[in-house]
Amino acid sequence: MNVTCDTSAQAFGDLAEAWNDLMGRAVSAPIFMTVEYQKIWWQHFGNDNLRLITVRADDGTLMGIAPLFVDGDALHFVGCVDVSDYLDFLIDRDHIAETYAAIVDYLATNLADEWRTAYFCSLACHSITPKMLAELIAARGWTTSTAVEEVCPVITLPGSWDEYLAGIAKKQRHEIRRKLRRVEATAEVRWRVLQSPAEVTDAAIDTFISLHRKSATEKDQFWDDKKLTFFRAIIKKFAEKGWLKFYFLDINEVSAAALLCFDYRNEILVYNSGYDVENFGHLSPGIVIISYSIRHAIELNRPRYDFLRGDEVYKFRFGAVAEDVFGVSITKGDA
Repeated sequence: MNVTCDTSAQAFGDLAEAWNDLMGRAVSAPIFMTVEYQKIWWQHFGNDNLRLITVRADDGTLMGIAPLFVDGDALHFVGCVDVSDYLDFLIDRDHIAETYAAIVDYLATNLADEWRTAYFCSLACHSITPKMLAELIAARGWTTSTAVEEVCPVITLPGSWDEYLAGIAKKQRHEIRRKLRRVEATAEVRWRVLQSPAEVTDAAIDTFISLHRKSATEKDQFWDDKKLTFFRAIIKKFAEKGWLKFYFLDINEVSAAALLCFDYRNEILVYNSGYDVENFGHLSPGIVIISYSIRHAIELNRPRYDFLRGDEVYKFRFGAVAEDVFGVSITKGDA
């Protein structure tokens, strides 16, 4: 195997075709590891220390990608801030052991002087990375630890809306039905799903951001210039790729709620949301829009509805089950 390391952001574009091919062969390939997401994240949050490691077979086939960067004396995944819910190494499922070993060897030799600790965040519950790294790191005499960072509540969807309702707690089933009836009986309700680049206008994005800011004080504080431009870029790019479900709930012709979702590899991922609590809180727009989006996911035959990171109580009331998200810490022997 041949291992190389790119330090220029141009590598995202140069590797795009091979990267996309590897996504189809990788043992773990969340949407946040697509070259599109990784490139946009780096453009908005990256520093000058990209270390994009690639592993190729002797015939040139791409076997692994480790998109990393150095911050001080620490290594991190590209994407390791609060806007990326799942990250991982991209590893060909038919060449797992040798590809992980090649990456760790490169970190221990070619990049040895650039880092003392590493933290690989946002690893999904099914990721094999914690186990693979623990074995390889122990063999070098370094230390590694794995800890739960957060949970992602996930609903396994049945074949119909009625089956879904029958499968959740009686009290919540009653609440969903009651709140849907109330809003539909007392107001003019319009439910919209924006997907195409033509539909996903700047005005629609502005409305979503405004609703997010209205949801809570801490959400208003979330936005800075980098996040504003990052979200605009991601939303538009994912619309181009056909990976977007941008839900809006209008009450009496005014936008009351928005749900920014990704539709990727047969699952719906709820990336962010916003509600006009002050003007429409009495009509529970958050519960209503989530209910509509779950019903839509069932109609699309999506078997999995992922709320992504966060253990908010309302997610579990919709029948979600928590899946752990892990972080792996590595400390070199000389650290």
